[in-house]
Amino acid sequence: MARAIWTGVITFGLVSVPVGLFSATQDHTVHFHQLQRGTSDRIRNRRVNQRTGEEVDPKDIVKGYEVGEGEYVVVEPEELEEIAPGRSRTLEITDFVELDGIAPVYFDRTYYVAPRGKEYLKVYELLRTALAEAGKAGVATFVMRNRQYLAALRAEDEVLVLQTLHWADEVRDPVEELPELPSGRADGGRELEMAMRLVDALSGSWDPARYHDTYQEKVRELVRAKAEGKEVAVAEEAPRATNVVDLMEVLRGSLEQARGTAGEQSAAKAQSTGGKRPSARRKARAEPQGKGAEPREKSAEPRKKAAAPSREAPPKRGELREMSKTELYQRATDQDIAGRSKMSREQLIDALTGSGSGRRKKTAAA
Repeated sequence: MARAIWTGVITFGLVSVPVGLFSATQDHTVHFHQLQRGTSDRIRNRRVNQRTGEEVDPKDIVKGYEVGEGEYVVVEPEELEEIAPGRSRTLEITDFVELDGIAPVYFDRTYYVAPRGKEYLKVYELLRTALAEAGKAGVATFVMRNRQYLAALRAEDEVLVLQTLHWADEVRDPVEELPELPSGRADGGRELEMAMRLVDALSGSWDPARYHDTYQEKVRELVRAKAEGKEVAVAEEAPRATNVVDLMEVLRGSLEQARGTAGEQSAAKAQSTGGKRPSARRKARAEPQGKGAEPREKSAEPRKKAAAPSREAPPKRGELREMSKTELYQRATDQDIAGRSKMSREQLIDALTGSGSGRRKKTAAA
């Protein structure tokens, strides 16, 4: 059971409900220890005096705000505690706003809000239902760990969710901060129409389970492979920037690829459920099954022979250049090409076409 990281009272008008805040997310990052190279000795951080190099006891460390070069205003921890609004345990909703009206850049961290006892369930659910029916978020401030937060309280299925927000002066203006931005909207035309068709082809319902942190998965694979003494596939190179001259052709190719991917996903879904596609079922019903009809197993035999893989010539360089480095590496793995994990993209192409220094070598130690 998770523990509350903050407890207090939500108030709106004269209504109040005691609640607790719980972290809604958890970190899945692979964490490493720092070691001295060539040893298993852990590295520890120490707080030292920059001038003398001597270690300083934590009780002798104070906070200082630099007002000039080498000049500081020293502030004691007790002084910060005296002025901090940390004594308040109230999350007071001051107003309600449209949730869509809060720009995404303002959102920071997310917490679940739970009532602190069964006797508060009715008031808690009343607030959640009211927010859900209104489609609005309650804007509030509260203090946690000696820091004041701006927050938005919104309704989800069966639970209230609190999202801390950045203050207005913490959000940068993109026009002032970014070196280059478009001066106007994209003109309508074939390119915009093609881009909209591509967006439509790639559109679907939001399903967070579809997405994975592939970098962390690769980190775990790297650690596992190194522990077992195996080779690891190197990452594919970043794609080249799209040339404006070839933009229409790139959009057309992207649209064809998106449609092909959607078809493959539909076929895989049908196969995973064990069902045939409608056209396949109609064809199966249309085949003659009466007297004189050839048995299905026998009629399928020629198709099996026709589908049998034949000995093909080495792939052309142009075909290989259209593949990603991951796909090239997979082909090199299938063909037992030695040293493939250390090859660049061009070297993999040379090896697969049987040319250059990366000529194909069969080995069991690949």
